[in-house]
Amino acid sequence: MHRLTTAGRLPTGHVASRLVAVLGGVVLLACGGAAQQPAQGAQEDQHVDLRLGYQPNLTHATALVAVRKGILAGDLGSSVTLRTSTFSAGPDEVEALLSNSIDAAYLGPNPAINAFLQSRGQAVRIISGATSGGAALVVRPSISTPADLRGRTLATPQLGNTQDVALRYWLNRNNLRTTKEGGGDVSIHPQDNAQTLQTFRQGQIDGAWVPEPWATRLVLEGGGRVLQDERDLWPTTRGRFATTLLAVRTDFLRQHPTAVRRLLTGQVDADQLVNSQPADAQKTANDALGEITGRRLADQTIATAWTHMTFTSDPVAVSLTDSAQHAQDVGLLRKADLRGIFDLTLLDQVLRAKGRPPVTS
Repeated sequence: MHRLTTAGRLPTGHVASRLVAVLGGVVLLACGGAAQQPAQGAQEDQHVDLRLGYQPNLTHATALVAVRKGILAGDLGSSVTLRTSTFSAGPDEVEALLSNSIDAAYLGPNPAINAFLQSRGQAVRIISGATSGGAALVVRPSISTPADLRGRTLATPQLGNTQDVALRYWLNRNNLRTTKEGGGDVSIHPQDNAQTLQTFRQGQIDGAWVPEPWATRLVLEGGGRVLQDERDLWPTTRGRFATTLLAVRTDFLRQHPTAVRRLLTGQVDADQLVNSQPADAQKTANDALGEITGRRLADQTIATAWTHMTFTSDPVAVSLTDSAQHAQDVGLLRKADLRGIFDLTLLDQVLRAKGRPPVTS
């Protein structure tokens, strides 16, 4: 994990990851949520530090662009100092949120669900969407059907992350068994995305379900082929499903609603820029990736990966319900009550102020 500040990039300690399974009721969603008034004693006129986490993936392009161009810092204003950290995968961000190391995070739906459930619905709220799409299973050219994967080894970013759940659910639907320990008909090895590219090229794994730009890199740099574009698994939403969401600690939301509203203003402004100026956004995102990882990607990689994603502040709420159900089906989550996980009140206020339709009716 790296922490970025206006003074540069500083290393911090590694945040241990873990998979959370909790008991609950039946999966339900409500797009209303926590009260928007400051908690008793909250001082909205005092200076606030807002600690934001995100990942160096193109599925986090809105965050990459918003931070790199100073959009978030500008919209937050002088009374809020933005401090950012990057993480390798969502479960690490969950640990940071629950340990009060960060206040908000761009992360996938399954880690967001785990954070909500681990805290019994108290610790976090999803306040916006960011990205739909941008995840795929890339395999060796010799693999042409799911049945060809029997006895093979695949990778995902981290046990219990959004792509890990998607792969296990897809394999299960194709009658291929997996275990959390890496056994079963198909062995799944969670590993860092950069390591996945290396092990794929070296022949140590046969494929991976990964977010962009890694799926495209496995094709262009690793010689792989797309066996399953995840967008094709969501026909009821016309290929739209939440890949990246923006979540915030509930305490921070209640104590500093003005700062959260300004954060959402930055998200919406960055979303508009990413969609209206894709060439500039691609360059900016690539520059940000280069700063974080030490290497810019080929322009072709960025441009190709970009076509696999849709950037939107709409969290595609229905897909979160299905993601939770998928995690339950593969044994990574017990039945749980997700009522209250969304709080889109401030997002709708920001959208209305900009003359745009709200995401809830």
